[in-house]
Amino acid sequence: MQFRNLGRSGLRVSLVGLGCNNFGGRIDLDATRKVVDAAIEHGITLFDTADIYGERGGSETALGEVLGARRKQIVLASKFGMDMDAEGVKKGGSRRYIMNAVEDSLRRLKTDWLDLYQLHRPDPLTPIEETLRAMDDLVRQGKVRYIGCSNVVAWQVADAQWTARDLGIPGFASAQDEYSLLKRGAEKDLIPAIAHYGMGLLPYFPLANGALTGKYKRGAAMPEGARLTKLPQRADEIFSADNWRRIEGLTAFAEQRGHTLVELAFSWLAAQPVVSSVIAGATRPEQVAANVKAADWALSAEDLAEIDKITA
Repeated sequence: MQFRNLGRSGLRVSLVGLGCNNFGGRIDLDATRKVVDAAIEHGITLFDTADIYGERGGSETALGEVLGARRKQIVLASKFGMDMDAEGVKKGGSRRYIMNAVEDSLRRLKTDWLDLYQLHRPDPLTPIEETLRAMDDLVRQGKVRYIGCSNVVAWQVADAQWTARDLGIPGFASAQDEYSLLKRGAEKDLIPAIAHYGMGLLPYFPLANGALTGKYKRGAAMPEGARLTKLPQRADEIFSADNWRRIEGLTAFAEQRGHTLVELAFSWLAAQPVVSSVIAGATRPEQVAANVKAADWALSAEDLAEIDKITA
């Protein structure tokens, strides 16, 4: 396993991280334990969850249950800000909510601190100054080590980092956003902003919801039980004529070099300088092993240039 710094911070994270969104919902506690065991066995240190995952709290609860003493071995990341109740009260980035949300997450995870605490989405109703000051207070209290953000656009990155400088406090160390061979929009504005401010990118959906697994074929029936089979609207968005062309071109590129489409998807992300860790979910230990192995292919400059042509 390779390790990288989270942006310009001193926090070291595994190149492949474990997305914990399946815990407490899609898979049960026994399956969660097997996935966590496999992740640790294969050298994964970054575990990324959120209070909203697992039907509001289920993922954190399951992770806290199975980690035990191994908590100290990993980099534990969680998020706040999404709706945690039906009324839309428990959400956002206000000081009051953040102080309550972190205590709830710590309790569910059975830990005293989070290595990375992330604003899950921007809160248009709360000034970013308030959010940043509250998160900095958590750092000063020892409940959080580093702070990050997710699902932001470039101007929000710049606004937050300039605000933090003006306040004399550390800004966001990282940002999460969807980024893959089929979803490269972040390269236009967001990634240049993240790179400029020394933040690490934590891309999610590296396989584009499974479209880059190789299991889907143009004109063929959708695989039974597959994620996109259950998400027809998302499938319609992903499987456009242009994306089918890209998928087929990328598949041929990988196979000509003795690799799989999954290996290409992970290794391409690993080749991006701004990427600190590739966040990938798993429901079985075999998927964990495959994800870790998939990031080992060292792509050349010529490879990357050809991939750019295929995905244009």
